[in-house]
Amino acid sequence: MSQPIIDTFGRKHTYLRISLTDKCNLRCTYCMPQEDMQFMPSKWLMQADEIRTLAEIFVEMGVEKIRLTGGEPLIRKDAHRIITELGQLPASLTLTTNAVFIDQFIPVLKESGVKSLNVSLDTLREDRFKAITKREHFGKTLGHIRLLLAQGFVVKINMVVMRGINDDEVNDFVRLTIDEPHLHVRFIEFMPFKGNQWDMSKIVSHADLLTQISTEFDFDAIQPEQNDTARRYHVNGAGGTFGVISTVTQPFCEGCNRIRLTADGKLKNCLFDTTEADLLTPLRQGKDVRELIHQHFYKKHFAHGGHAGFSEQQAKSEYETNREMIAIGG
Repeated sequence: MSQPIIDTFGRKHTYLRISLTDKCNLRCTYCMPQEDMQFMPSKWLMQADEIRTLAEIFVEMGVEKIRLTGGEPLIRKDAHRIITELGQLPASLTLTTNAVFIDQFIPVLKESGVKSLNVSLDTLREDRFKAITKREHFGKTLGHIRLLLAQGFVVKINMVVMRGINDDEVNDFVRLTIDEPHLHVRFIEFMPFKGNQWDMSKIVSHADLLTQISTEFDFDAIQPEQNDTARRYHVNGAGGTFGVISTVTQPFCEGCNRIRLTADGKLKNCLFDTTEADLLTPLRQGKDVRELIHQHFYKKHFAHGGHAGFSEQQAKSEYETNREMIAIGG
């Protein structure tokens, strides 16, 4: 095995997130700017064989888990091929999806060893779903979540909580975990990215979420696992769990083991770091990219891509120089 990817803080990176595309069939406001969104030309994107080659290199360097993201990863015409080929590697495979097309992928997911999926869903109300996503796929999304559960998959629902938009539904999402042991909910704090109109007043903090949930449910904290991003909880008597990904108010950077590869083959060592390393160009030139990977992670900051913290003023300056969320990969 090649030398593992370890940064100057001693963090070993074993979790690779590969974005397959910056395109999506939904238009969620927190992810995609509502105006002037320019998608990458197809020739800029990693091709299926290049994704396989880079994934093999990362697995040789100690990666144990691969997650496919987007945009919406399943809109790629070669998604079946990519899933099949990555499923052959000695690493666990999963993906994050909005589940609109997931019914077409059940067989290949099973054949490729995928056991759990993250599904993005920010509301349980049809009218609100249309307002957030600008699309009318609510019934299909819920139906496909049920389909995944019926087919034996573990489903983690990712809900981005935004004050005044969907925060009144938090307890409704927790309620979903009561009778379904294979369903887990993750509440995600609203994060700043280019063009998504972020400000601190829209954040529902980790503490506020727990206070709201405690008005209806008794719950206990679950002992965290190494590299957990979510602080997890279990409602008394429930089959599933809920958790909070508190990137803004209670960050978890000290245990970070994540590697992000954008759809155009750029390496990011933090979701919020504006510096990137181009792996695709040297790969296409036949060069060995391992040293580039190591060099990039030697430069990794301890937290938040080197930004001092989150504030409204910073969000309007520093974080606006980053990519849009959809162009990074979830």
